[in-house]
Amino acid sequence: MTRPLPLKATPPAHRSDIGPRRSISLRRGAALCLMASFLAAGTLTAQVITIDTHTGAVTTGATSNNAQVDRRYRQITPTHVQLDKTPLDPKTRLELMRALQAEQGFAMRPFPRGHRGLTLEANGKLNPAGEGYLNMVVSEGLSAKPGDRIVLTDVKIDRSRIVFDLNGGPDPKHRILRHIQVGTGPMMNPVVQDAGQDPVGARLTLAFNGHVPELTGVQVKALLAPMISFDVKTPIQAFTDTLPDKLKDAILSHHVLVGMSTDMVLFAMGPPERKSRETEGQMPFEEWIYGQPPKDVIFVRINGNSVIRVEVAKMGQTPVVYTKNEVEGLMRTDGTPLSAEVSQTKKVEMGDVERDPDRQAPTAPPSLRNPGETLPADKDHGAMKPVQFPKPAATNTSQPGANPDGEPSAQPAPPAQPPAPSGSDPSAPKPSPSSSPSK
Repeated sequence: MTRPLPLKATPPAHRSDIGPRRSISLRRGAALCLMASFLAAGTLTAQVITIDTHTGAVTTGATSNNAQVDRRYRQITPTHVQLDKTPLDPKTRLELMRALQAEQGFAMRPFPRGHRGLTLEANGKLNPAGEGYLNMVVSEGLSAKPGDRIVLTDVKIDRSRIVFDLNGGPDPKHRILRHIQVGTGPMMNPVVQDAGQDPVGARLTLAFNGHVPELTGVQVKALLAPMISFDVKTPIQAFTDTLPDKLKDAILSHHVLVGMSTDMVLFAMGPPERKSRETEGQMPFEEWIYGQPPKDVIFVRINGNSVIRVEVAKMGQTPVVYTKNEVEGLMRTDGTPLSAEVSQTKKVEMGDVERDPDRQAPTAPPSLRNPGETLPADKDHGAMKPVQFPKPAATNTSQPGANPDGEPSAQPAPPAQPPAPSGSDPSAPKPSPSSSPSK
């Protein structure tokens, strides 16, 4: 066995004597010698040597790339779900899409954005995994982290795969229409006018070998268990928990009762395969049709928001018609279940509210009294008497304006003139009473 010679490097006296290129070459030479020493050591297990070009640190690890990646990005453990070899027929296809549409769960692995998404083989491995998985999350961005709630917003079944769009999907809506503008002359307007926000959803593809076999919703959830956990309440369970037991059992058993609302029918049977609008007399209605011959066909007649008639037609048998309202008495008109407990909620109506005089009392006038407070009893007053106004006080009437509330006084008479002496000229001017005689 040959041993590598030890590498000795004499540090320079001054760091400025060696240029930057020479220092880099020395570090690279030291790293190469260190790698040669590891290779020449003759270790039995292969080692991976990682050199940081920024700091020069050298680390060793296992040969597997997954050992250098977070465990959340490692390869999954394959599932073992028994699958049928029969191809998927159209009826099962619709039932499968109906069972998985808008289903909710929790993410078990990080979900990256991007058009491609992740591919999970049925009872197989995840592609990509390891570094490719991590690089996709870093380059495309993270849509959901482990523990986040996920909604299956769209389900598409292809020849040999089922594509799930999660939380709206990774593709923007109307990608082609965004590049089209309509207008005359220089004024052009885009066909799609929106904020242009980037989608934040993810995509997961469940791939099969050759073709999609006969599946149920439970089997698909078991195949997706390494990526999405459905061990929580589904929307159907959350909706039926607020209903009486009879309605809950009917919806979970996929039965339609006369008197159900359209939401109950959708949760019980899903979207109808066909619809027709007709008029019987003066009443318009909508017919929801489920199934096709030779299988059972169910006709659900809806008027407004409730089911008024259910007809079940079976091959070779007389159709059975149900018209009796079986929900009446179980549900209130607003859709809330009947309960023996008295509600403690007080409803306060704001603004100008029109009241029904036959059922509602008029609004009480405003008052400063507290609720339940009564006016004190006053027993001192007697019968009502006429009002007497006070007489004006006696004042000196000789001075004018002494009583402003009284009648205005007359002008005072002028003082009497003394008689003129005899022998005087009556035409001579008479002296003023205020003037004094001159001396």
